[in-house]
Amino acid sequence: MAMFILLSSTAFLATALFLLAKLWTNHQWSKKYKFPPGPKGIPYFGNMFQMPPFHQGPWAKEVGEKYGEMFTIKIADNTWVFLNSSRVVNDLLEKRSAIYSSRPRFPYASSILSGDCRMVIQPYGPQWRAIRKTMHTILNIKNAPTFAPFQDLESKHLLWDYLQKPEEWFKANQRYANSIVMSVVFGKRMENDDPNVERLFETSNEFIAALQPGANLVDTFYILNSLPTFLQWWRPKGQKGHAKVLQVYKQEVQDLKKRMKEGRCPPCFATKFLADPETPKLGETQTLFALGSLMEAGSDTSRMTLSQIIAAAASQPGWVRAAQKELDGVLGDATRLPEFSDRPQLPYISAVTKEGFRWRPFAEIGVPHMLIKDDEYEGYKFPAGTLFTWNSWSIALSEGENRDAEKFWPERWLDKSIQGFEGKVEDPLSGHWSFGAGRRVCTGYHVGDTNVWIAVARLLYCFQFEEVKGKSIDTMNMNVGEHRWAPFDVKIRVRSERHRALVERVGKEAVGVKY
Repeated sequence: MAMFILLSSTAFLATALFLLAKLWTNHQWSKKYKFPPGPKGIPYFGNMFQMPPFHQGPWAKEVGEKYGEMFTIKIADNTWVFLNSSRVVNDLLEKRSAIYSSRPRFPYASSILSGDCRMVIQPYGPQWRAIRKTMHTILNIKNAPTFAPFQDLESKHLLWDYLQKPEEWFKANQRYANSIVMSVVFGKRMENDDPNVERLFETSNEFIAALQPGANLVDTFYILNSLPTFLQWWRPKGQKGHAKVLQVYKQEVQDLKKRMKEGRCPPCFATKFLADPETPKLGETQTLFALGSLMEAGSDTSRMTLSQIIAAAASQPGWVRAAQKELDGVLGDATRLPEFSDRPQLPYISAVTKEGFRWRPFAEIGVPHMLIKDDEYEGYKFPAGTLFTWNSWSIALSEGENRDAEKFWPERWLDKSIQGFEGKVEDPLSGHWSFGAGRRVCTGYHVGDTNVWIAVARLLYCFQFEEVKGKSIDTMNMNVGEHRWAPFDVKIRVRSERHRALVERVGKEAVGVKY
């Protein structure tokens, strides 16, 4: 009995000392650092249960409207600071990018699912810089002439697909965006019935889902990562996903090597990359993920932005008339398609492209940047390890940032009197944050911009888009990332018989090109 009392007293004292130490540490920490205000959470979990698991944009916008340009939340072990205006995004993520460009730990999403080899969530350091350099080599603006012939060919094929199977327009967008980057990287075109394309979209969506705050407890409560391996219940799922994504990447590399052996592979980035004596130093997994990241980059942003613009054309058609008037004035009555060389004469189409990236951001709350050393800003003091993210949905749909923010209004980028825009309409990064910020900005933003521009110019020139009667498009709740079915219903028809003949002529020829 005495022993029991002694043990109980000892346990009670140890617990009390631990709690006192924790309270003292928290007190000292709160004296040293100061964060912007934010909604109150609950012990240990913080605000985890307040944030929706998906479509977090409306929630983050509402919180931002309450607290101003910045607010703070806790997601278990991580402190997040949301940046709700372009001003603070510029000040921190752009101007101080040297210390605001790392990533938090993702024991599941990065280490298990991605083998610590997915560039988008790698910490800022030598490995990330090496892979980014590789990505930049193929995706920078100097290689625009390399992409242009493929963008021309695939956008003609896109028109053909819209004409032949308008109900499968979303699949046509997927094939278009994926086939461009696959042509440049792997020297092959893609078809809608390619099973590896379906697997690519599946693995990409699984990764995006894994990145959502709170999606995996170990990415939120880091202490769980200390459990013995056999107790880590999430590990088998992550390992299965890792094996699946590696198989998708390996399939393309094996196909590449087979075509090279048979003399059927044109020169492409992958052949040069694999032949580079520096590549083996990366290791097999990192090499596959470097190529796979290019595949994913070409499969997401472009196709989703095209879906956004089609939704805008059907639900808010007023601007479409202005776009088609400009196109008709330059091109005439269906005598030829718009070309990249026409872009200086088609500023409205560039404005449509920019508005498409701004209008309904699909990276609704951005992607977290981790601060790597203590910093101060406007009276706040942030410790290293704090996560910062641009509140993309809130910024894009803020009346303080964009006049009539919910309206698809290309003129806002052409008429300074509307909202004071002074940038260049052709600059892919100005006016929105869809490509990210600072040193973490998407390396392929030039490719993404030109992918969308040429496709939009040709689609608007040849087709009309209308809402289906009784099925209005809820533009605030579209899941444009969905690849298995259309994110919304839309009626598509060719503008005239002359346009039909033009699409049939150039489209049939494009579909017949094989390599």
